[in-house]
Amino acid sequence: MHTANTFFFVLVIVSGLATLGILFAGIVGMSRGPTNSIERARGSNKLMWWRVRLQLLTIVFILLWWMTKS
Repeated sequence: MHTANTFFFVLVIVSGLATLGILFAGIVGMSRGPTNSIERARGSNKLMWWRVRLQLLTIVFILLWWMTKS
């Protein structure tokens, strides 16, 4: 069981860092480009959906990590 706990902990760290990376990419994307561009809005929306999905995945990994603690 110790191996599963370590595995899920690593997944929590990786998915959390990926979420943080997407968050910063979205912030940088919002600060660049024309303000009324449809392409910018689509890109921002796509990054937002990726961030939400990664946050959900991170929460699932946190729950699995917590459940495998001994």
